[in-house]
Amino acid sequence: MTEQISHQRTFPKPELACGTSFHPRLGDLALDLAKAGRIGVVVALPSDSSASYQLRPPGGGEDWRARSDGRTLRPVPVSVTHVTPLKRDAVYDHRARQAAVPVTVHYEDGDTCETMLVLTAMQVELYYLQFDQLIEAAEAAHEHELRSGPC
Repeated sequence: MTEQISHQRTFPKPELACGTSFHPRLGDLALDLAKAGRIGVVVALPSDSSASYQLRPPGGGEDWRARSDGRTLRPVPVSVTHVTPLKRDAVYDHRARQAAVPVTVHYEDGDTCETMLVLTAMQVELYYLQFDQLIEAAEAAHEHELRSGPC
């Protein structure tokens, strides 16, 4: 139930080992440890004419430079926008006392991945009560629409 699906995204841990280099490409977002974790877009790469990365704040602003070896730079993972359930059955593992609900994770860049939402027995019970309330609210709204007629 905890195994990783083959196309599930994995991201490097933010706390990469000291001295580990990250070599972003032009246009990538990078977090610069030398600038207190400031995030920038890579606008120039180290080359024969430039001995460092050049970064710019995503919304614009003053550029800054980062070491050419990439030691102070870290990747910035793409943000999750929302998660939707898949049209597959949820399963309950009695030994682990956990349920697994297949879901799709949607990312800000439009990418998606499938994974499992793992819930404890207590969480399943809590969501059962909450979904029951949601169903009642939806039914009440539907009945109100029927009584009100078309606008």
